[in-house]
Amino acid sequence: MFRPLSVFIGMRYTGAKRRNHFVSFISLTSMTGLALGVLVMILVLSVMNGFDHEMRTRVLGMVPHATIESPVPIDNWRTLAAQAQAHPQVVAVAPFTQMQGLLTHNGQVQKVLINAIDPALEPQVSIIGDFFRQGSLAALRPGEFDILIGDKAAAKLGVGIGDRVTFVAPEVTVTPAGMFPRMKRFTVQGIFHVGAGELDGSVAMAHLDDLARLHRWKPGQVQGLRLKLADLFQAPRTAWSIAANLGGEDFYARDWTRSHGNLYQAIRMEKTMIGLLLLLIVAVAAFNIISTLVMVVTDKKGDIAILRTLGATPGQIMATFMVQGTVIGVIGTLIGGALGILAALNIGSWIAALEQLLGHKFLSADVYFIDYLPSQLMGEDVALVCGAALLLSFLATLYPAWCAARTQPAEALRYE
Repeated sequence: MFRPLSVFIGMRYTGAKRRNHFVSFISLTSMTGLALGVLVMILVLSVMNGFDHEMRTRVLGMVPHATIESPVPIDNWRTLAAQAQAHPQVVAVAPFTQMQGLLTHNGQVQKVLINAIDPALEPQVSIIGDFFRQGSLAALRPGEFDILIGDKAAAKLGVGIGDRVTFVAPEVTVTPAGMFPRMKRFTVQGIFHVGAGELDGSVAMAHLDDLARLHRWKPGQVQGLRLKLADLFQAPRTAWSIAANLGGEDFYARDWTRSHGNLYQAIRMEKTMIGLLLLLIVAVAAFNIISTLVMVVTDKKGDIAILRTLGATPGQIMATFMVQGTVIGVIGTLIGGALGILAALNIGSWIAALEQLLGHKFLSADVYFIDYLPSQLMGEDVALVCGAALLLSFLATLYPAWCAARTQPAEALRYE
């Protein structure tokens, strides 16, 4: 359909015009609009992919995929862990005990959830070991009442390594002198930074034996088992299946979809909706080609008539203007795609530099679950965006090209 003559003439029509520079300006505007639409769509989809990736790897690397718990302290957790490990979906198992309360230091107070862990087993189910700024999991020693806290909590309390903080449990101790809150002094032995405000500010870690003593349990008793799963989207079904096999009514399961499922679904839904909205922007930019080609057809009616009298068929005339619109679409898409890839690969560092320059944090850990702008460029997104832009650009050429093919030489030359 696109013969060499049609391609040559279409390319010439795309370039500058001696008689009508306005048409060339409209062509450049359409090309620029399409490039910007493709750029923005690739960039925004990459940022949404980044949020999705950080949610799955970083936040859900800290939050248990699933837990098996019991209303009463568990004695034989090693036997139960071996049974749970036999499930094909279970990658690793580690014991845990939790207690909520307050940390205080020099009049400062911070709410906290203490996760009591086994330092030897915790790295198998959590990524926390990769994010320590000071100290490590190995610093937790049984009987020493050591504690690991996030940098946000440490900053609020004004503490560092070696400082002592007081943990106030939401329980009271009855004595002859009355009721007093249960308190225990812990020594800060580690400070971590995950990048998620909720985790860095309100999560702490201690040794299993220490929290068992604080709960007044027997040595070796734990609250439950934390599971790391091969497919975290199978967490609800897998966790309840394991709980049922371990002891029926004696155990119950929890999974990440209860604590962070809504956030994850919101991110996925936002990516879909934002993608559709940005596609409309690309569509508007692509269909600007219609107005460009309509103006070109009007401007070139005399040329069309001459070509027709020289023997050009309606199909060749139609192909000529389709080439012009396609060239605009291809160049705009290539420029937008290249700039979009460049922006997606560097947006995180650019935003960080801008934050440092302005002294303002765009993503506050107090509001968002991470305090930086992530970006993950995916080839399928680039291909989808560029393919959609090219398709829309091609479709936009059909009507103006069809109008050009219907031009009658006698009518076009009457007023020339």
